Amino acid sequence: MEIFYNQSNYEVIPLNKRTNVRFYTSADPGSYVPPHWHDAVEIVYLQEGELTFTIERHSRTIHPGQCILVNPNVIHTTQCTAPNTAIVFQIPLPFLTSLVPDAHQRFFYLDNRGDDPLTYVQKIDRFTQTLREMQRLNDTRPPLSILQFNSLLYDIIFQLCDRFSVQVFQSSPDQKKHILDRLTPILNYTAQHYSEPISIQEISEIAALNPTYFCRFFKKAMGITFLEYQQELRLSHILQDLITTDESIGLILERHGFTNYKLFCRVFREHFKATPSQIRKQLKKTAAVVLI
Repeated sequence: MEIFYNQSNYEVIPLNKRTNVRFYTSADPGSYVPPHWHDAVEIVYLQEGELTFTIERHSRTIHPGQCILVNPNVIHTTQCTAPNTAIVFQIPLPFLTSLVPDAHQRFFYLDNRGDDPLTYVQKIDRFTQTLREMQRLNDTRPPLSILQFNSLLYDIIFQLCDRFSVQVFQSSPDQKKHILDRLTPILNYTAQHYSEPISIQEISEIAALNPTYFCRFFKKAMGITFLEYQQELRLSHILQDLITTDESIGLILERHGFTNYKLFCRVFREHFKATPSQIRKQLKKTAAVVLI
């Protein structure tokens, strides 16, 4: 059974009631997730395909056998323009701090931060091996699998805290929480009305901010302007329809509120390095190869 966890965050994470985390095998046919955050450590272990993360404006593409980690309350995006398969593992910070009281003062990572190459390979191999065993239990559900899964869950949290974290002392965690709390109603409102014209005056009132200050606040917090964010949200829905339907591009754009075709083509190409028709053809070709 899954419960939904949402503590002053934008992405609502459905949690397994028996484990207090979210763990699943993701089969992504293609997607784009605009800037978002969650109050959880997120680990993605790619098994097939490729996936691009942009974390606080720094982009990295991972390939099969590679992991990436996103710390709690860090704004990030994901982009998949070809099918991939991955383990997705999200550990809510409140659950983590119930086990490791200083977890909120730790910075987590999965890249090599000073070990000699052999030691690092041994550490990351053990970590990914544990992930794969958790995946096997989660996907096959043999008798007493929940006991085995939870024992591995505690083991991997130990590995994460003991081998893949450093203690940091944030100067103003309350300030960061205040920023994310202020962003939440803005992004919720935009998610509900993304296909409609939203003026700066309108969204500023939702944020209870002066329009000029709102523009500065949003750009500093999200790394992009509000107009750019709304465009990216539309793009995520448009990409999904390109993948899952045979509808005309014009009809899809109209549904999701993109009225300027030239602007759409430019923004789409900037994000996906291809035209909508090329992306649709590429994904259908990949799907056909998989079916064969």
